Amino acid sequence: MTIADSQSSSPRLDSKVPGGPMDQRWSNHKFDLKLVNPSNRRKFDVIVVGTGLAGGSAAATLAEMGYNVKSFCIHDSPRRAHSIAAQGGINAAKNYKGDGDSVHRLFYDTVKGGDYRSRESNVHRLAEVSVDIIDQCVAQGVPFAREYGGLLDNRSFGGAQVSRTFYARGQTGQQLLLGAYGAMNRMIHAGRIDSYTKREMVDLVVVNGVARGIIVRNLVTGEYERHAAHAVLMCTGGYGNAFFLSTNAKNSNVTAAWRAHKRGAFFANPCYTQIHPTCIPRSGDYQSKLTLMSESLRNDGRVWVPEKEGDPRAPQDIPESERDYYLERKYPSFGNLVPRDVASRNAKTVCDEGRGVGPTGEAVYLDFGDAIRRDGKETIASRYGNLFEMYERITGDNPYEVPMRIFPAVHYTMGGLWVDYNLESTIPGLFVLGEANFSDHGANRLGASALMQGLADGYFVIPATIASHLAGRKLEAVSVNDDAFKEAEAKARERADLLLACNGNRSVDSLHRELGNTVWNYCGMERTAEGLQEGILKVRELRAEFWSNVKVNGDPNHVNQDLEKAGRVADFMEFAEVMFNDALVRDESCGGHFRAEHQTEEGEARRDDENYAHVSAWEFTEEQKLPTEHREQLTFEEVKLTTRSYK
Repeated sequence: MTIADSQSSSPRLDSKVPGGPMDQRWSNHKFDLKLVNPSNRRKFDVIVVGTGLAGGSAAATLAEMGYNVKSFCIHDSPRRAHSIAAQGGINAAKNYKGDGDSVHRLFYDTVKGGDYRSRESNVHRLAEVSVDIIDQCVAQGVPFAREYGGLLDNRSFGGAQVSRTFYARGQTGQQLLLGAYGAMNRMIHAGRIDSYTKREMVDLVVVNGVARGIIVRNLVTGEYERHAAHAVLMCTGGYGNAFFLSTNAKNSNVTAAWRAHKRGAFFANPCYTQIHPTCIPRSGDYQSKLTLMSESLRNDGRVWVPEKEGDPRAPQDIPESERDYYLERKYPSFGNLVPRDVASRNAKTVCDEGRGVGPTGEAVYLDFGDAIRRDGKETIASRYGNLFEMYERITGDNPYEVPMRIFPAVHYTMGGLWVDYNLESTIPGLFVLGEANFSDHGANRLGASALMQGLADGYFVIPATIASHLAGRKLEAVSVNDDAFKEAEAKARERADLLLACNGNRSVDSLHRELGNTVWNYCGMERTAEGLQEGILKVRELRAEFWSNVKVNGDPNHVNQDLEKAGRVADFMEFAEVMFNDALVRDESCGGHFRAEHQTEEGEARRDDENYAHVSAWEFTEEQKLPTEHREQLTFEEVKLTTRSYK
């Protein structure tokens, strides 16, 4: 069976995008949605899986509205969600700088930044809601930076020529998460949220075609638990750890989304993964993860490499005349603030030319010398002090005195479960928020937009759209003793038993690292048809090796991190093949998906709008079989399809 055999044009992808003028669609849609009477909300139970910005904000808001909420996270506290790692800021079209920003400009920049592969209506809603997010967070006490006059301060991020990024030093994600966590705690103490920590979702329960609950494993006792509800919200983040080395926390995984996919939720655009250009380079094979340096550093840091190949000199010994500030040279309009996919590919190019720096040759310089001489060390420290401190602790180098060394690394995933305009998946009653869905970023995410999307989905979108399900469908009572719950739990137990029974010779980590290297080498910053086909074969071989030779220690009846990791890696093994298939079918270059066969003479991505202006949504068929591809055609009414240029 070939990939082409699995394609279809599907009427099943009803995006539910409203008609009318773009800037009125969200307002009109909210008015047209059904409502749940405040006194009736207490009759509905809602499960929220994940407690990052999307999950935390959704749980807090729905509980405030009167719904009964069950919140689940794999950590010992909701405040440990990976959203804390987002350092640089959150976008909003407030135009406090008076430099020409607007809702329409944020909308335009986001569609263009995603290389015209996102759904316009969702992006416009995101831009509209952005202005309310900042007010919400300020009211919660988030300590955004302020100017002398008292207004909130802004800085610039990649892919924009205005300052629209609100920030709290280099801790923006952490501060925003604390705001949502505080709102959650208020509802926990009020008895409106039941918080379940150290729980991992291992399956979705579907009753009569509707998502009605989940199976979780208690990571302390090893027990399996059944939880029923009228709706399930999945806010479980992205799948970047398929690459093993990424900027994601080690617990970040694809399991919840993959379980839902195998129950009927389509997986959209899995080949769209973002490589962040500003990460601390890896220093050896012993590493288990990589560390992100905020994109905000590119406001004052200048990116360069030596003009000569293999230049062994220290950076301070290389004169200005022998440095290549390649982003400033190639992209004079945006300079060091080009989007992440553009900056990452250019870093790879100069390193492939032999001009990379550092012990491995896989790094470029991010130099603050000019900024320190211009503004003073104290000013730079006030903007980036904690980031500089983190860099020095990890590398031993003082960035006030020598340039940072940076290199691209896997960071964010634009792909995710397919959702309609209401954030509902192809399984009725299963809503997907934040990074776990595909909806807003297209083929590349602009910096500082992840926090924006997560909070938009949780604070403003899902509280309005969930009523379309709760009030619009007849939801019969279900019990955790129903057959669907028994079947799902039995399946989860069986899977754990199979992993423990393998008793092979290879550790889970060794197999995960090999998978990650395969995905990075064949489906990373640059892909080819030949490489993708070879990668698919390697993934299949490795998956067979995993199930025949993995060694999972311990037993299933108490804490067993080996078993946890094995389950997640087993899902990555299956998911990786879908990622490769998606990249192979998309025979064009766009954003973070760069096919070497499709590039301009200057090395930029060459899109094929005639054949690929669509979303690829994959439907699970059966084990060991290729999934079926469904396509949602993208239409562009407000933003003209043009070749993306940042020059």
